[in-house]
Amino acid sequence: MRSVDSNVLVHAYLSNSPFHAVCSALVDELASSAVPWAIAWPCIHEFYGTVTRRNLFPMVPSAAAVRDQIDAWLESPSVTLLSETNHHWATLSRLLRDGDITGPMVHDAKIAAICLDHGVDEFVTFDRDFSRFPELRVRTLAA
Repeated sequence: MRSVDSNVLVHAYLSNSPFHAVCSALVDELASSAVPWAIAWPCIHEFYGTVTRRNLFPMVPSAAAVRDQIDAWLESPSVTLLSETNHHWATLSRLLRDGDITGPMVHDAKIAAICLDHGVDEFVTFDRDFSRFPELRVRTLAA
């Protein structure tokens, strides 16, 4: 199962992004396929929080339009929403220890732990920091 990072969702949503075409095509392909794919809940939260920052993205139509886009992605019959499992702390703790992770990188470690706990085969992102989690197979898109 493939999972996408919040930055892939941001680029898929923002039509003026230089990465819109590749990200939109990827998310559309995943959403229309019968093959299971996933989004971790923290990535949904981060997507919404990012694109509704009017100081960064003044051209986003409205917060309601952003919520509508999330609803559209979640209507995909093949999408799975990932959250913490009962053994989340054990996985997260191992990633924090092995990667010497502190500060803002804890958010990425949380996403990596969620993906690992759910058996994600490939995590697609623009964030090279995910390479600090060698247990997670990451496909980093060129930025």
